[in-house]
Amino acid sequence: MSTAVKKEHKSARPQRGGQATMVEAIRQGIWEEMERDPTVFVIGEDVGVYGGAFKVTDGLLDEFGKERVIDTPISEGAIVGAACGAALMGMRPIAEFQFIDFISAGFDLLTNYAAKCRYRWGAPLPTVFRGPCGSGVRSGPFHSLNAESFFMNTAGLKIVEPSTAYDAKGLIKAAIRDPDPVLYFEHKKLYRLPRLREELPSDDYIVEIGKARTARAGRDLTIITFGAMVLTALDAAEELEKEGLDVEVIDLRTLAPLDKLAIFASVKKTSKAIVLHEASRTGGIGGEIAALIAEEAFEWLDAPVIRIGSIDTPVPYSPPLEDYYLPQTKDVVDAARKLAAY
Repeated sequence: MSTAVKKEHKSARPQRGGQATMVEAIRQGIWEEMERDPTVFVIGEDVGVYGGAFKVTDGLLDEFGKERVIDTPISEGAIVGAACGAALMGMRPIAEFQFIDFISAGFDLLTNYAAKCRYRWGAPLPTVFRGPCGSGVRSGPFHSLNAESFFMNTAGLKIVEPSTAYDAKGLIKAAIRDPDPVLYFEHKKLYRLPRLREELPSDDYIVEIGKARTARAGRDLTIITFGAMVLTALDAAEELEKEGLDVEVIDLRTLAPLDKLAIFASVKKTSKAIVLHEASRTGGIGGEIAALIAEEAFEWLDAPVIRIGSIDTPVPYSPPLEDYYLPQTKDVVDAARKLAAY
């Protein structure tokens, strides 16, 4: 490739901290970890010269070289296999899927190898498998997947999905330093959303995997959610506040392991719960959380747990159909009113 083309794609070294969108925050985190630890490297399709499909890895090739920023063929199975092998040899790979939909091509190695190395023979496998997920950007059925429930039934995999720039940076750094495989899902609709631009600390920090956060405190009912649906929940909470309903919003941040203590503490306080997620309702994470609440916090409930998810179809490409497919603020508001009146 010519020098001119390389310069076209070259991006400046990211500042440490400062104002950042989510995509900039993830890029900062990866860059800082590659500077801190020479065993960290990036592997995936178009992560080098092109800088990643969404420019998360932009500039890394020029800074760290082709031995640490590796462009691969279009073979997700090979990417996962190479990352697992490198991790067993003492490296810390960050493997990118251009869209998380294509993680299905690496499903066998993720579930039957990466997830079981620690259990089977005590081997750490410090690997991050990351990529853009989610709907709402008119990408159609093959580029809009929310895959968390596919992997929650597989012991040995940690799963995180941030909803803020601060958490995005802190969680990617924590995932890279983790001794076991982490699936790091990034909702593409949040990458450059102006609403999520925030001031990041200049000091090194991580966000602990396995800890939820209270995105909004409240006393009347709880909405448990994560990713882009956190914004939907917060918008609904603001609208409901005008009606005198005080809503608490719990941002899970980590899906495996779930922060059960945070979930139960909020439900015990409000006695009513909505579980909101973007993936189709049937077989989604909402069923697991609702079951946990029923088993361990039933005596504090004043109403049934309500699940809200997308309808059980592939993600439509048509904008009106995609909006109909996805949970909207009105859906959450209507469910909260029903719950409050129970």
